[in-house]
Amino acid sequence: MAATPLSLTGRALRLLCGREHSRAELEHKLARFEEEPGQLARVLDSLQAKDFINEGRVIESVLYRRSAKLGTQRIKQELQAKGLEPEAVADAVNRLRSTELERAREVWRKKFGTQPVDAAERGKQMRFLAGRGFGGDTIHRVVSGGDEE
Repeated sequence: MAATPLSLTGRALRLLCGREHSRAELEHKLARFEEEPGQLARVLDSLQAKDFINEGRVIESVLYRRSAKLGTQRIKQELQAKGLEPEAVADAVNRLRSTELERAREVWRKKFGTQPVDAAERGKQMRFLAGRGFGGDTIHRVVSGGDEE
């Protein structure tokens, strides 16, 4: 017996069960399953009206999952890629900036834990933190060990 195909609503709810998704993400993932023009928009409007799709929760989810490992710049890129409102992304980025130095220190401590002994090691540590999306000033302060609290 063949399984009945999932409706667009069912597919959207299945995705939302795993993690929070923005409306733009759901549109992208579900567009190929739309059977008639406007059907997907109606389904997403309905889910948004019932608060299954919530931009604030998407932002909080990303911040919760990613802020311990990534810098402000990388998280900002992730939020922008999700198609969220620019004002909401800017607010989240401003909140993250206040903790960037502490987060960078913790990421650095877990990976390296000791100050670099030469220029090559210093470069390696700086590239690692840059790849994680931390800012240049923050990276310099962490790797040089300056102003430890």
